[in-house]
Amino acid sequence: MPKMKTNSGAKKRFDITGTGKIKRKHAYKSHILTKKTKKRKRNLTYSALVNSTDKKRMKLLLVE
Repeated sequence: MPKMKTNSGAKKRFDITGTGKIKRKHAYKSHILTKKTKKRKRNLTYSALVNSTDKKRMKLLLVE
């Protein structure tokens, strides 16, 4: 049986931490930034963790 391939889009967008959690970036930080407050833009800068309900699906995409 052939090896499962890693989803190319997912490997560019997600990282797996040392403890097995999946890091992601926030959305809404690419354009139309003039109407967004400094505080909102600053908080979108930091990475977040994928929700536990989506974790199983993301792991399947990130199979290596």
